[in-house]
Amino acid sequence: MTTQPSHLTILLVPEHLADDSAPVTEESAVRAAVVEATGETGASGYPRYAGNGMVADIDPSTRTVEALLVDGRELDYGLSARVADGPDR
Repeated sequence: MTTQPSHLTILLVPEHLADDSAPVTEESAVRAAVVEATGETGASGYPRYAGNGMVADIDPSTRTVEALLVDGRELDYGLSARVADGPDR
């Protein structure tokens, strides 16, 4: 069973960097946000996280961002969302 982390860091990176084999870091991100678990489940069925202008549904077992709003809007084309490795991993 996978436990739900209390907080995660979401990195928004240009797609060309996300497709590269190099790890994505905060330095390569256009924007980064620490998000906290809300205790709710999103429309995607995954736990919801929110903070710093971002609201995301994240699969806790794979750390995949399943749904994301940035400042109330969908993610712009050409950007990709990644969850940074952190102490909750």
